[in-house]
Amino acid sequence: MAAVTPSRPIPAGADEYTVGTVYHRALDDGRIECTVCPRACRLREGQRGLCFVRARSGDQIVLTSYGRSSGFCVDPIEKKPLNHFLPGSPVLSFGTAGCNLACRFCQNWDISKSREIDTLSSAAGPEALAAEAARLGCRSIAFTYNDPTVFLEYAVDCAAAARAAGLRAVAVSAGYINAGARRELYAHMDAANIDLKAFTEAFYEKVAFASLSKVLDTLEYLVHGTDVWTEITTLLIPGHNDSDAEIAAECAWIAEHLGPEVPLHFTAFHPDFKMRDVPPTPPATLRRARRIALDAGLRFVYTGNVHDPEGQTTTCACGEALIVRDWYRIDRYAVSDSGQCTACGARLPGVFDGPAGDWGPRRQPIRIAAPSKTPTPSEHPAPTS
Repeated sequence: MAAVTPSRPIPAGADEYTVGTVYHRALDDGRIECTVCPRACRLREGQRGLCFVRARSGDQIVLTSYGRSSGFCVDPIEKKPLNHFLPGSPVLSFGTAGCNLACRFCQNWDISKSREIDTLSSAAGPEALAAEAARLGCRSIAFTYNDPTVFLEYAVDCAAAARAAGLRAVAVSAGYINAGARRELYAHMDAANIDLKAFTEAFYEKVAFASLSKVLDTLEYLVHGTDVWTEITTLLIPGHNDSDAEIAAECAWIAEHLGPEVPLHFTAFHPDFKMRDVPPTPPATLRRARRIALDAGLRFVYTGNVHDPEGQTTTCACGEALIVRDWYRIDRYAVSDSGQCTACGARLPGVFDGPAGDWGPRRQPIRIAAPSKTPTPSEHPAPTS
């Protein structure tokens, strides 16, 4: 079991929420390049990366949101979404400000695109957060709402504290991360849901301002190079990434490169952020995508953000409906404590440890601690890419 990482170094003159990092390198022109993700922001003194929470201070890149959050909430694990990881259990979820992608359709833009440090109105150190999660009966802690890549140091320390308290750790991420940082982050994770935003480089470049190939690298690393339980989510946006051809190409790649047992979630888009002119995803689109995926040989394909019990049910190869869901509520559970089908005995891929939880669709905001210092926006230079 991993030990809690010792306190990370605090640069001279920094506030209590700023810690040093190791993911950076000096350039010949005097700038410092952040190496946590492929964006490779190159910063001069006082500048911030695109993610906003990683900045240059002296001769290093620092994280400016350590121990701070936009809020803490107990969610159903199915909301992450994870359908094969401790079903029905509650998970303590939180995120910070900022993101290393710039998706025009972001569904959590008020958090991930925030450029106001005051949105981080909650605070908790790793041990306090783990203790509260255990007290509330959570079985895991999830780093979500924005992307743990950008607050890696805080996420890693919280995950270590969670494991020390007998809990598990979950990363909800876009998977846009460099190899070194990826090894550190996922060495501390027990499960991950990777947001595969589309299956063309053109979409990633024009809509998400990132790279598909880097995300595919992360998926292959997780499935073949770690023990992290991995599921995938694709938000289907009408007219942008929902064609039969693109969905079929994505499913074929998953089947060939990851294997047919990796769960895939197709979820519904709602108009938000800079894509308010795009209509919501019709439920028929999700059902069509699910059928394409099943025809491609994927075994566990789900629909989300819609009422669709058939598309949210986990079925055994023998035909038994093992987990019948309606949104985040489990209506039937026919899986043994060790994850076997109660009808035929076949092992269901995933992480199963005891009976299903009964948390259901509840969402419970909580407050762990108040920050002792709230910096004003004027203390933080404007972001730069």
